[in-house]
Amino acid sequence: MKSTRMRAALAAVTLTTLALGLAACGSDGGSDDDGGAGGAATIDAEHSVGAMDDFAVGTDFKATEPVKLSLMYRDMPDYPVKDDWSVFEHLDADRNVTFERTDIPLADWDQKKALLIGSGEASDLMPVTYPGQETQFVSGGAILPVSDYLDYMPNFKDKIEKWGLQEDLDNLRQDDGKFYLLPGLREKPDVQYSIMVNDDMWSKAGITEDPKTWDEFGEDLTKVQEANPGVKYAFSDRWNENPNPLGSLLNVMAPNFDTAAGWGYNNAYYDQDAGKYELTGTTDEYKALLGTIHGWVDAGVMDPEITQSDDQAKQKFVTGASAAVSANTQELTTYRSAIADAGKKFDTRMLTIPGGPAGSNLPSGRFTSGVMISSDAKDKPYFKALLQYVDWQYFSDEGMEFALFGVDGETYTQGSDGTPALKEDIGWGPMNPDAKKKLNKDFGYSNGVFLLANGSSQKLIQAMMPQEIKDWTTTVLDSKTMLPVAPAARLNEMELEQNTLLDTQIKDAVDSATAAFVTGKTSLDDWDTYVSQIEGLGSQQFVDTVNGALARQEG
Repeated sequence: MKSTRMRAALAAVTLTTLALGLAACGSDGGSDDDGGAGGAATIDAEHSVGAMDDFAVGTDFKATEPVKLSLMYRDMPDYPVKDDWSVFEHLDADRNVTFERTDIPLADWDQKKALLIGSGEASDLMPVTYPGQETQFVSGGAILPVSDYLDYMPNFKDKIEKWGLQEDLDNLRQDDGKFYLLPGLREKPDVQYSIMVNDDMWSKAGITEDPKTWDEFGEDLTKVQEANPGVKYAFSDRWNENPNPLGSLLNVMAPNFDTAAGWGYNNAYYDQDAGKYELTGTTDEYKALLGTIHGWVDAGVMDPEITQSDDQAKQKFVTGASAAVSANTQELTTYRSAIADAGKKFDTRMLTIPGGPAGSNLPSGRFTSGVMISSDAKDKPYFKALLQYVDWQYFSDEGMEFALFGVDGETYTQGSDGTPALKEDIGWGPMNPDAKKKLNKDFGYSNGVFLLANGSSQKLIQAMMPQEIKDWTTTVLDSKTMLPVAPAARLNEMELEQNTLLDTQIKDAVDSATAAFVTGKTSLDDWDTYVSQIEGLGSQQFVDTVNGALARQEG
């Protein structure tokens, strides 16, 4: 069996994003005697202003005196930041924490964040950072090696242990044995994307059960098209952004073929049986995946227009010109509203994700957007209080519930079973969609700056789901097996520099060929010629470098 969990850094396209494996600066205000194993640094009284003496799992954090932290804030166009939001007011009143914000629009977020860090203007806290993005800043010493301070973060350590995430966490370590990002944690794998179908057309074709495999899905498309003569293509898909046409579809299908594709594609894929990485886009498994989709195109049941916009694909589905389209759980309400606005009446539902020749699988990994801390923060008098706040806010049950739902009695009510429920006059996503007040826009909650992984715990995540989505999620998780985590290959600076250009040109060629094979512009009979072309771009050197680094760390 193979699995995908190559470091996110290898999917990047610039050397700076790939800058792994350089030694980090030491820490003031304490010492680190464990050679990088993590958790051994100590913080003295001079850097413990505002810190609680009894902070532990289950402790309701409140700084012993007011602390003001600098925060790099990602400002979303759908809910622009407001100084008088409830989230800020309650953090001040209830936690003694306020912020000096640097607000950055979403469109400029990654670039401006990198510029500020590179120029020595990093904020204490830099959330909305995905695993792998931190690596570009390690060599400059701008980011705190948070693994040195885990003893001050009991909630983070507790979740890692309880949710079995130690192997994933070790994959974040750099060449110095430390990690520099506190990732968002998920108790269960994240499942949101699948195929939405016009259930009226499905029923007309006599289909009463979800397909168990992607081959069966193709057979269902044929039945639906035959039963509904007005449909030109049963399946017309969206999420075709360059350079990843069919980004969602390929990503969802790939684990069931034992490969990675679409949004989840990167050039290095780990073969569990062989114990080494291989070039993803030239494997037999990748070919089988493309062959399956091309079969639908060739049969005339899938729209070959895989460069169309989202709006075009959605319009075809909404008007009944197609019977299936990729979707996610957060868009059910949006689709249904659009159907009603178009004067149409038909039922829709999400298919349980089918399996494939490799089984019924989900990709490995339960980390998502996390938090970086500036290395300068260790010199601040409130350093220990900062770590306690971060640990409470992002990783404690109480902090996660606050960030997701807000305040009991103000934005939600607590059920008899302890599960929070939004007040009826407040909406978020598919919850109370007609409510005029919105949880994020009007209150500042359910906001990725303060909330990681949509709540992290399965209880909290499902509490924000309508019953239909909750049932679908449970069915998918019960029917799927998560692929094993693959070992990270920690490339040094020279190896990264050598592989960066190779990575970019190989991926560009794979993306182009993927579209050509799917649509039939290039025949799958020419696969060997394509493989030779990829080899000519340096694929063997790329893979050898990755496997060399893997052998070095395992030796």
